[in-house]
Amino acid sequence: MIYTKRENLRRYLGMSSSLDSAIRHLLSADLRQLHKGRNEIDGDQTFVNRFDYQTMPREQAIWEGHGKYGDIHVLLSGHEKIGVANAAGLKMVTQKPEEDFIGYEGDVEVWCPMTTEDILIVFPEDAHMVKVADGSSTLVEKACYKFKV
Repeated sequence: MIYTKRENLRRYLGMSSSLDSAIRHLLSADLRQLHKGRNEIDGDQTFVNRFDYQTMPREQAIWEGHGKYGDIHVLLSGHEKIGVANAAGLKMVTQKPEEDFIGYEGDVEVWCPMTTEDILIVFPEDAHMVKVADGSSTLVEKACYKFKV
């Protein structure tokens, strides 16, 4: 897991080619011009999903993890908190390989408050719980980069 500010993102270039593609796109693109849904960058190696949602109480949120991809979470508006835990310490309850989705149950190890200045990068070992209200519920506009690991 990498939790940082947008201004520090260049520091993470050079870790992998697909992560580099995502970071370079994030730093150069007008994310507000992304259409809702999947936006291609480098085929199945790197792409970005654009979506909106209303944040919810912790009790309604679910864990997710991935086996093939890492994520870069970027908020365009709103605020939320994202819970993160090492997947090895959680109980796996669902697998959807065709969607690269793994569902878990268990406790949050770290909460990452997210605003438009924050960046959260998670890898396959980092299960994450998104859409959690940080205070009151709010509308979040988000871009989630997917990079193959």
